[in-house]
Amino acid sequence: MASKKTPLYEEHKKNDGRIVEFAGYSLPISYSSINQEHNTVREKVGVFDVSHMGEFIISGSESLNFLQKITTNDLRKLRFGQAQYSLMCNENGGIIDDLIIYKKQNDYLLVVNASNREKNLKWLKKHQNSNVLIKDISDSIGLLAVQGPKSRKILNQLFDIDINKLSFYHFQYGSIKGFNVMISRTGYTGELGYEIFVKSKNLIELWKNILSTGEEFGISPVGLGCRDTLRMEMRYHLYGFDIDENINPIEAGLSWVTKFDKEFFIGKNKLAKLNKNFQKKLVCIEMAEKAIPRAGNSIIFNNEIVGKVTSGTMSPSLKKGICIGYIESRYYQKKGEVYIDIRGKKKKGCIVDSPFYKNGSLLN
Repeated sequence: MASKKTPLYEEHKKNDGRIVEFAGYSLPISYSSINQEHNTVREKVGVFDVSHMGEFIISGSESLNFLQKITTNDLRKLRFGQAQYSLMCNENGGIIDDLIIYKKQNDYLLVVNASNREKNLKWLKKHQNSNVLIKDISDSIGLLAVQGPKSRKILNQLFDIDINKLSFYHFQYGSIKGFNVMISRTGYTGELGYEIFVKSKNLIELWKNILSTGEEFGISPVGLGCRDTLRMEMRYHLYGFDIDENINPIEAGLSWVTKFDKEFFIGKNKLAKLNKNFQKKLVCIEMAEKAIPRAGNSIIFNNEIVGKVTSGTMSPSLKKGICIGYIESRYYQKKGEVYIDIRGKKKKGCIVDSPFYKNGSLLN
C-alpha cells in the first residue's frame, strides 16, 4: 500500500526534505542535519508537520462517562479550553495508545498516534453506546507544531489572540488571514511550544505564514529525526517502542495519569494489583563510555541480562549516548551502574533521573 501524504508533501520536497515512511505517511526525517535541527528547536524555533496524527471528535450526552471509562486519567477535572494527557488500556492493563484529550465547548477532541488510528477507532466503537457519537476527522485536519523558546514571539505576531496568556496544556481559538485555527500550548520537545490545528485546505498557507513571520527569529522547518532526539532527551514515550499493549502504565512510569480514585476505567482492576507488585521498571540510562545505545540492546547488571533498551540515541544536547529501557524491578538501583551490550561489546552506563535534558523552556 502506498504511503499517505500530508498536504505539505510538495512543500517538504521544495525545502529539500529527506522523505521517509513513518506510520503509513511520507514525512521528512530532516531538511539539513538532525543535530542542526535539534539545536534550532532548543535555541530558537522549529516547525514540524504533524498532520499525520489522528483526530477524533467524541460527542453526545454520555461522552464524559464514556471517556472516563475508556481512559485512565480523570476528565472531571477538565474545563473548556483545557487539555489532558491520558492513556487507553485494555482489560489486562496494556496500553492501547497514549493520547491528548481537549475539552471543547460541546464535545471532546482526541489526538491519537497515527499508527494506532484504525485500532483506536475500532476500540472506541466497541465500547460505544447509543448516546455517544464518534467521528474520525483526521483527514480534514492539518496540524503544525511550532516549538522552541522563540515560538511565542512568532505566534503573537501572527494571530489575533494574546498568546502570552495561553497556559501549559490549554488551548484557544484564533484566526489568521480569514481562516480559523485552534492553538494549543502542547508539544513533544521539552521547549516552549504550540500545536496549531487548521483545516487541511488552509495548511499550506499557515505553513508559509509561520515560516515567513519566523525568519527574523531563526525559524526552520524540522523533521522526524530531531523530533525523536528531542523527545528522547525528555524521556517522552514513543508508542510501539517504549509503550505498547504488552506494557502497562505502572511499569512505564505513567501512574501519574492513572487515577485509581475514579469509579471505573477499563483495566483498573488489573492495574490496581500491578501497582503493588510490578515486575518491570522503565529507567533512563546515560552512557559513561563513548557509545550509542539502540532499541533491542541488552541491559546488563552483575554480568546478567536484566532488561532491554526500547529507545536510544546520541544526545545532541548532552553530547553522549542516552537510552531508556525496562529492567526487572528487583535490579533497580537509583544511580546504579549498568552495561549496555552494543554489538557484543559491553559499554558502561548509569541509571539517572529523568529527564536527561533539564534546561528546556517548556514552562517559561
